[in-house]
Amino acid sequence: MKKHIPFLLRLIIAIILIQTLRFKFTGAPESIYIFKQIGLEPMGRIGIGILELIAGILLLIKRTAWLGALLTLGVIGGAIIMHLTILGIDVKGDGGILFFTAVATFTMASIVLFIYRKNIPFFGKDLKG
Repeated sequence: MKKHIPFLLRLIIAIILIQTLRFKFTGAPESIYIFKQIGLEPMGRIGIGILELIAGILLLIKRTAWLGALLTLGVIGGAIIMHLTILGIDVKGDGGILFFTAVATFTMASIVLFIYRKNIPFFGKDLKG
């Protein structure tokens, strides 16, 4: 089981990132509301969606998992900051689900980055993994 945990973490993060894309790319009212509140509608919504798609793909490839995790930390870190400064924990009565999902995703991405740290050029040994 220990051998499968890194892959499961990568898969869970990728699923979370990719499943939110339908809201961003279709212009769901909730997504538009969020990005209007932070002043990034519509370009920020689409741009962040593209970054999340890229991060999700990178996470699914073992050799680039560290890069996908790093990109996830940046994007989701920004989301957490927006929740704590502008949006609040509860967004439009969601009970904080978006915020807590972001925190869980950030935590899992941190673990993935730690697991695959040896694949990071200049910090780890090499990209042969």
